[in-house]
This record gives sequence, C-alpha cells and structure tokens, in this order.
Amino acid sequence: MSEPVTVHLEFTPNPNSLKFVVNRTLVEKGAANFTRPDAAQKSPLAAKLFTVPGVEAVMLGTQFVTITKSTEGDWDTLAEKVPATLEEHLNAGLRVLDEDYVQETAPVGTHSEVEKRIREVLDTDIRPAVAMDGGDIIFNKFEDGIVYLEMHGACNSCMHSTATLKMGVETRLKDAVPEVKEVVQI
Repeated sequence: MSEPVTVHLEFTPNPNSLKFVVNRTLVEKGAANFTRPDAAQKSPLAAKLFTVPGVEAVMLGTQFVTITKSTEGDWDTLAEKVPATLEEHLNAGLRVLDEDYVQETAPVGTHSEVEKRIREVLDTDIRPAVAMDGGDIIFNKFEDGIVYLEMHGACNSCMHSTATLKMGVETRLKDAVPEVKEVVQI
C-alpha cells in the first residue's frame, strides 16, 4: 500500500494564489489550467476543487495545485478545505484528469529553428522556475522578432508578472536566441 497523500502549502508571489504541493504526480508534463468550473469537465479533481467556496481558478502542475482566490474567497476557508479535498480525492485513488483529456496547447506555429530554440529555453530554463512559484508559461507564437506567451496559474494575475516577463523571461530568451527582440503576454 502506498503512503498517504500529504499536502503542504506554499505562498506564491501572487497575493491571490496559493500553491499546494502534494506527494503524488498529478500531471505528467506541463500543467492543466482551468479558469472556470465548466472548463474543468475533463478533470474530476479540478471540478471538485471548484466546489470549494472562493476558488476562482485551478492549475494542476506535476506535483502541485495552484488555487487562485476569487474576491469573495476567504484564505482560511481555502487553506482548510483545499488540502482536505486533495487528500480525500487522491487517497481514494480517483482520477486527476480523464483519460481523454487533451492538454491545451498553443498553435502549432512554423516549427522553425528559432521557434525550436525558444521552446527549448522555455521548457528547460523558464517553465521549471515559474512552476516553483505556482505558475506556468505557454509559448503561443513567434512573429517578427516578438515571442507571444500565455501566463497561467499564479502568474496569470500576479502584479509581478510584467517584471518577470520583461526582466526574467525576455532577458533570458534574448541571450539564448538573438532573433528575439521582445516578449509579450497575451
């Protein structure tokens, strides 16, 4: 029998998001982001988390869940009910995602050499760092020297996201891929 599920809370730079780290793999790669309850139909876990009063968004990472609080939400309620919901669901062996869940991906793009280098830097350097803060960054497209990115989880509504994007992500991408002139959030 496997060990019981444990959940511990981590704060994120976003004052409206908390990260709940679990001792189980939830998503094999990347993240599954749900910004509305009706979008969580293919995730029994996310759907259950949306029933907790005050949950506005749910992002499932490899071994964590980022919860974004609605304006009516109460952190004490969330800090109590989210871990309990996670433990109950995971200890029961219930699915995190339906078998037919398809991770939302960015437009395919051209798969040019520049795009491949951008994706590689994002996947190896940037996304793991952003995940530590309870977020995710998804490549959308590269056009005329501009990289278009989507921010998810704690990064989506964080007041620090512009600074992270410009000073961190843009600087790193420009250093690694000289063709990059600017990074823009969509």
